[in-house]
Amino acid sequence: MSDSPLTPEAARPAAPAPGERTPHVPGVSVRHTRAKGEPRFPDGPRADPAGSHFERRIRSFQPRRSRVTAGQADALQRLWPKWGLDIDGRQVIDLMELFGNGSPVVLEIGFGMGEATAQMAAAAPGTNILAVDVHTPGQGNLLNLADQNGLSNIRVANGDAIILLREMLTPDSLAGLRVYFPDPWPKKRHHKRRLIQPEFLSLAATRLRPGAIVHCATDWEPYAEQMLEVLMAHPAFENTQADGGFAPRPDFRPLTRFEGQGLDKGHVVNDLLFRRVQREEDRTDQPLTGA
Repeated sequence: MSDSPLTPEAARPAAPAPGERTPHVPGVSVRHTRAKGEPRFPDGPRADPAGSHFERRIRSFQPRRSRVTAGQADALQRLWPKWGLDIDGRQVIDLMELFGNGSPVVLEIGFGMGEATAQMAAAAPGTNILAVDVHTPGQGNLLNLADQNGLSNIRVANGDAIILLREMLTPDSLAGLRVYFPDPWPKKRHHKRRLIQPEFLSLAATRLRPGAIVHCATDWEPYAEQMLEVLMAHPAFENTQADGGFAPRPDFRPLTRFEGQGLDKGHVVNDLLFRRVQREEDRTDQPLTGA
């Protein structure tokens, strides 16, 4: 919808009474209906769900609140109460209750506009995907795709994935972790902001059940090398590749538009597939063997 000031007055909703929340009209951009001081999406994701409740630290992401289309805004208003989750760190999530079934849950951190997430959810209806991002247009777009394609195995989480892992998920609750094309933070002084670090992997390992797959992909070769080095060195994970290197892109990961643009520019995309190893305490129940 155009943002032109020439929009006919008849198409605009009436001004709300004092103290009354402005209703969202499907198909109308929220910038035409939001009153001063009102939340951008009253029934949608919060701008900073965890607030100052947790310690300040270096983050691997930057919130992006770019322009939201009318369709995305409508999806956020309609579907967030049903399929959305604000990461406030104040409750432990019952994943079976969240999805309404006991299917395995894969956590995806950073999904962009959600096209690949929706394709993977459609291809594997028996796998639940908990998709985390802070990009408001992408959140609305993924909710819209899930609704249009009847994908009930997607839930969209808004906020910091570290807080989600540390405060809101229980041990061994995840069957997999996907991190596709995270911000590479290419400048050396920003490398500390990269997500795939030993500390992050140690936290993730506590929430991944033995045998769970960590799947990373990036088109930034120096970051790919760092990912490989860090994962290879971590005792909780083992490379699924016998040669100890990168993996071919698996069929279940769609070729995204962003990835295609990178390939057209000559970028090399590397996939990493690592398995959560069985812990020593998991082996104690196994029968002993002897002569």
